[in-house]
Amino acid sequence: MDTASAHLVSSQLANLLREAFAGPPGPWTYFTDNRPGVGILSTIEALTATQASVALEPGGATIAGHVHHVRASLAGSTELITKKRASRDRTGTWTVTQVTDKEWKALHAKLRAQYEISLKTIQSRMDWDEDALGAAAGAVAHAAYHLGAIRQRLRLGGPAARETPGRVTGSGEH
Repeated sequence: MDTASAHLVSSQLANLLREAFAGPPGPWTYFTDNRPGVGILSTIEALTATQASVALEPGGATIAGHVHHVRASLAGSTELITKKRASRDRTGTWTVTQVTDKEWKALHAKLRAQYEISLKTIQSRMDWDEDALGAAAGAVAHAAYHLGAIRQRLRLGGPAARETPGRVTGSGEH
């Protein structure tokens, strides 16, 4: 792949990852609503540990669980992109269900830090091969899926979710 093409791939993958975590980059979007507060980081920012720890059904996933899983999966994808790891097994990433306030703040900070590491990794990559490109595209798709799952969870989550100001309202959401 020539340098211009590699830069284009890196730039577009970074834009997609940024949209999933930070929201749309401007007056247009690839897959989120075109308004502030729709990326994963903004969506979870105002949630309390209690809200993040509520399952819709006994044994069901919580938002804290989704956030832990997304962070761990993003770290694994970044390791695949940089050839530090070859495993795609994510079965051990669903170990969190309930969090304390301190754990929730730490989990949110770890997700933000991993997103920034992954974004820089994708932006700087100039030698895309099939495995690295697949891992990056998979990371974007995976983040977009969990963004939707978290937002849907908030929409269905009852009073605790509705008490979160400015989150998951309106119609026409993806």
